[in-house]
This record gives sequence, C-alpha cells and structure tokens, in this order.
Amino acid sequence: MSVNAYEDIILGSLAQYLDLSNKIGDDVAKHAEFVKKAFDEQLKYVTMASQSSAPNQSELPKLLQPTSDQINAIQTFREKNRTSKYFNHLSAISESVPALGWVCVSPTPGPHVKEMNDAGQFYTNRVLKEWKEKDITHVNWAKAWIQTLTELQQYIKQYHTTGIVWAGKSKPAVSNGSAAPPPPPLSGLPPPPPMPVFNPADAAANDDRNALFAQINKGADITKSLKKVTSEMQTHKNPGLRSGPAPYKGPAPFKPAIAVKPVKAPADKPPVFNRDGKKWIIEHQKNNPNLLIENAEMNNVVYMFKSEKSTLTVKGKINSIVIDSCKKCCVVFDNLVSSVEFVNCQSVQMQVLGKVPTISIDKTDGCQMYLSKDSLNVEIISSKSSEMNVLLPTPSGDDYVEQAIPEQFKTVVNGNTLQTSCNESLG
Repeated sequence: MSVNAYEDIILGSLAQYLDLSNKIGDDVAKHAEFVKKAFDEQLKYVTMASQSSAPNQSELPKLLQPTSDQINAIQTFREKNRTSKYFNHLSAISESVPALGWVCVSPTPGPHVKEMNDAGQFYTNRVLKEWKEKDITHVNWAKAWIQTLTELQQYIKQYHTTGIVWAGKSKPAVSNGSAAPPPPPLSGLPPPPPMPVFNPADAAANDDRNALFAQINKGADITKSLKKVTSEMQTHKNPGLRSGPAPYKGPAPFKPAIAVKPVKAPADKPPVFNRDGKKWIIEHQKNNPNLLIENAEMNNVVYMFKSEKSTLTVKGKINSIVIDSCKKCCVVFDNLVSSVEFVNCQSVQMQVLGKVPTISIDKTDGCQMYLSKDSLNVEIISSKSSEMNVLLPTPSGDDYVEQAIPEQFKTVVNGNTLQTSCNESLG
C-alpha cells in the first residue's frame, strides 16, 4: 500500500509540476528532469523497504547514494545558473528538495518535510509575486510543487510516521517455527454473577420503615404520646434550675503572625547565541552591547528572545529579523529581504543602514526606528502598540527628523461602510 501511495504522488501533483515545467521550458524544464530522477530513485528505495528487512547501518549510505546524487545535481544546476531569468524557480526547488532526505530522519520525518517546504517558500512567493500578473502558468507551477511536498508529508504521516518502515519490522514473532497460540475459547469466559438471595434482615428493615411512615401519617395525633412539661420543670419560674455564667478566662493568648516566606525570583537562564541551520538564535542576553552576526546568508533569519539592555548588529543581507519579548534592546542591520518584527517588547530601537521593505510592530510599548535614505518607502504595520517614533534622515544626512506614528483613530459610519482616520491629539 505504501508503494502505491508513493506512486500516486508521482502520477499526481509531481506529474503536474513536470508538465508545467515543460510548458515554461528553458532552465526550468532542464531542472525538472533531475527532480523526476530523484523521485524515481526514492520510489525504488521505498519499494525495496516494502519487500525486505532493514539493512545494516553500514549499508544505508550505498542504498541512499542514487537519491543523494540527484539532490546534489539539482542544487549544482541552480548554482551554475545564477544568471538565469528563472533563478527564483531554480532556488525554490533547490532549497526544498532536501525534503527527500526524510528516509534518513527518525522519529519525525514528516516535520522534516514541512521544514524543507517552508525553506523554499521564500522563493515560491517570489515566483507568485513576479508572475501572477504576467503568466498564470508560473503561478500554477509554484502551487504544484508546494502541493507535491505537502502530499509527501501526508504520505509519511500515514505510512512512515516515525521513520521508514521495513518489511521485517511488521512480521509477527515466531518461536521454533510454530505459530503464535490461538486466542482462548469462549468457554473460558467467567460465569455470570449469581442471582441475589432473599435476606430476612432486609425484610425487617422494610417493616421498620413502614412503621415510621405510619407514625408520620398520624398527623396531629402524633403528639399525644409526648410528656407534658409542668411548671416545676420551667426555668423561668424556677431560677435555681438555671446554670451560672461561664468563668472569666481572660484575653486569648497572643499568637505571633506567621512570616510569609519570600518567593524566590526565577533563576536567570544562560545566554544563548548560536546558529541552527538557517536560523540564528539569540536568547536571554543581558547587558551585552557587542552581539554581532557576520557572514550570514540571504536566506538566514535572526530570532532574538527575552534579552535586556543589549545591542545586536547584523552585517550583510539576510531574510528577516524577529525581536520577541525584549526590553531596552537595539538592533542595527544593513539590508533585509523581508522584514523586521517587534513583538511584546518594551523600549526598543532599530537602525537600518541599507534597505528594509517592512517593519512590523505588535504589542510593543516604545519603539524608535531610524531609517536610511534607501528605506524611505518602507511599510510600517503596527497593532496594539504605543510610543512609536520614526526618525527620517535630513537631506544632508547629518541629522534626523522625528515623526510619531498615530495611536488614536476616529471611525465614522458612511452608509454601509466604516471610514477610519487618524485622530491627532489637541493637547
């Protein structure tokens, strides 16, 4: 069944991708030939796994070599054709085709494919943006490739959830050539519980209850059997029957209040500054003004988390920067392909020396943004934030002019629609 399901991917979404690649032609069609060979080699590997037991670890590299060679050919073709007008197409495939390495991943091969699909999304988005108004064929081409990897992830989730399944793993255990013992016969079931036995004590209890209800049903006659209280028994007529007041015991002894133990502040977590594939992770930095990232690649992203009074400098051109839950931190960078984001921050600053397309601010109080001359067409998107100021360079470049981003808005009803405009403070 797993082999047939893999063939369905090849004959379905992958075939659509190959057909659209041939329609586009040129480098895209040549690149697709390597992709087809890579999937064919992996189909052979999946077929072998469905028919044999797992090989030794020393044999795996040799078995995986054909698929690995095709992946290398796909990525080498992209590097040799950087001047191609379809470079975004080639990069979209080259960045995500390592998803075929799921056969070596355990116990989470499915998420590995998802991660590789996301890695290529930067370039597929470029293809969609560039060609959506020119030629729908390129748009369908990008969607077909994304669908291919999505179906591959679903296939893995169904048939190889924790790693590729070999035929030897699913065989039932056999001892001395004999089959496993059959299940016990139905006669081995326990007998039904015995019928309840009549208990005379229960009947007596029922008689007592019946007598009680009979007494209650007498109504006013039930008080006839009560003893009458005479005048000699009444305490208000016989003071001697009253008990005296309780002796004075004095004030209650003083008990000191129990001291509340102070709650210990959580221990500071160790600072983190490392690179995990395409992601730079910076966490729990405090009072560190010398955080520096160099030699980063264009598809890299930077994630800075829960840092305080620290400054991060990023050299070169990268994809994006995310500043999350930081306080009194600064970030200085050259160029970004996508955006810089501030989330749940307090009193943060940023300075772009080159170009940045988008600045996103969410749930942040206090954000100073120093722009360069090349970034004056930036888009700033803010929500649930306050104290946001943009500093624009003067024509001479020697100083900045500060402009505040509105935080208050006015909305009016215009027929069946709403019109919203900035509401400047008059104070």
